[in-house]
Amino acid sequence: MTYASVKEQLLDAALIHVAFDGWSDATFDAAVQDADVAPELAHVACPRGVLDLAIAYHLRADVEMLARFEREDVSALRYSEKVTTLVQFRLEAVSDKEAVRRGTTLFTLPHHAADGAKLIWGTAGAIWNALGDTSTDSNWYTKRATLSAVYSSTVLFWLGDTSEEHADTWAFLERRIDDVMRFEKVKAQVNGSAVLKPLLAGPKWALSFLKAPSTEPRNDLPGRWSERT
Repeated sequence: MTYASVKEQLLDAALIHVAFDGWSDATFDAAVQDADVAPELAHVACPRGVLDLAIAYHLRADVEMLARFEREDVSALRYSEKVTTLVQFRLEAVSDKEAVRRGTTLFTLPHHAADGAKLIWGTAGAIWNALGDTSTDSNWYTKRATLSAVYSSTVLFWLGDTSEEHADTWAFLERRIDDVMRFEKVKAQVNGSAVLKPLLAGPKWALSFLKAPSTEPRNDLPGRWSERT
C-alpha cells in the first residue's frame, strides 16, 4: 500500500463528514477511524492533515476533467468552445458541491490562501496543456492568470446556482470566455497597429525576459524523492 492510496482511502472516508464538519480536524479524525487506517500512517500520508485531503479532492477532479476530455469528441468545437467545455467538465467532475463550498472557505483563510491559489493556477494550467498550449514566453503566464480568474468567478457563481442542470452557470461561463476572446482580439489589433505598436515596445521588451518554467527535472540539487511502497 502506497501513501497515495492511503490518502485516497482517507479522502473517500472524509467526504461523508465534510458536509457537517467542513475540512476540519474532526473530519480528518473521523476519516482515519472510518478508513481503519493507523493514525501514524495517516499523518505520514497527510502531513498537513485535512488540508492535504482538501488538496487531493481538488486534484482528483482535475484528473477526471482531463480523462473525460480525452474520451469526448471535441474536434468540431472552436478553440474558445473547447476552453468552455473543459471548465464545464471540471465542474461536472465534482461529486459533492458542499465539499467545494467548504473548501472555498478553507482556502480563503490567510494561511491557506497560497495553497488555494496554487490549485486554481494548476487547474488553469491543466486546461491549457490539454489544449496543446506551447507558449514559453509571457503568454504562458497571462493565459493561466486570465483563465484562473474566469474559473474562480465561475466556481463562485456555480456554488449559488439553483437553475436546472446549472444552465445559468454555463451561460455565465460563456460570457466570461467571450470577454477573454474580445480582449485577445483587441490585443491583436493593437499589436498590428502602426500607431499603437510602438507604445508597447518598452513593456514587450521587458516581458521578453519572462519565460515559462522548465518542464525538465533539475539535476543540480541533492537528494531525490520517490513514492514509498
